[in-house]
Amino acid sequence: MEKTSEIIFDKLVYSCAFESYKGHEEFIPDHFLGFQLSGETHAFHEQGTTIIKENTVVLVRKNQLIRTMKHPSKDEKYQFLSITLDDETLREYSAENKIIADQSFPDHQKLFFEPDDFFKSYFVSLIPYVNKTKDIPPRLAALKVKEAIELLLQSNPDLKNLLFDFSEPHKIDLKEFMNKNFMFNVSTEAFARLTGRSLSGFKRDFNKIFNMSPKQWLKERRLKEAYYLIKNKEKRPSDIYLDLGFENLSHFYYSFKQKFGVTTTEV
Repeated sequence: MEKTSEIIFDKLVYSCAFESYKGHEEFIPDHFLGFQLSGETHAFHEQGTTIIKENTVVLVRKNQLIRTMKHPSKDEKYQFLSITLDDETLREYSAENKIIADQSFPDHQKLFFEPDDFFKSYFVSLIPYVNKTKDIPPRLAALKVKEAIELLLQSNPDLKNLLFDFSEPHKIDLKEFMNKNFMFNVSTEAFARLTGRSLSGFKRDFNKIFNMSPKQWLKERRLKEAYYLIKNKEKRPSDIYLDLGFENLSHFYYSFKQKFGVTTTEV
């Protein structure tokens, strides 16, 4: 039996696991609506940690970085089901229903919802596609996204200011953002978008601030943090290398020795 599995259709993702595991680091380009069928998801992001408990519905905002730990419950496997609220369908819905965002959506606004009969019925309707491992036809997928939008607006009409805000991320303080998010192992393109810049603009601004390329700076910053955690917090390399954005342990050991001239055990 597989310990973990993930089934991905057009806009539907189903994750299943029989033991705790670390999910992929992700740049979230679109909003998505998710339901924790069993177990818990611990989501780590710039604002802190969010724990999504069993039988909870959650709306995850687009344009952010997330790292997850997925924990099965004692008596059940881990199961999480989500559907993407893509910009194309949101724009269509906005135009068809003449609904527009008319103010900013507050960052502190609650994005968890009581799993009432409507939400439960909605996610139950998606399960057959998971069980049959059958693709959702594009037209049906669009209808399911629109149904999710209806449920969200029914639960909180002010969500129109989140769902139908199609503005690009505004240009933010690059130095502050990178020092908060250096540990996320995502593409330079993702960092550029999150800081409100084109790829060329991001690289240009980055070089002005840090006097080196993003790739070089990220490696240096991650190694610096690793040195601090090993020396001052007595952390083991095997416990921290993934959290710091390194893809494999052997590369981490090699980079550490090359940077500091000593092995991790000699620190």
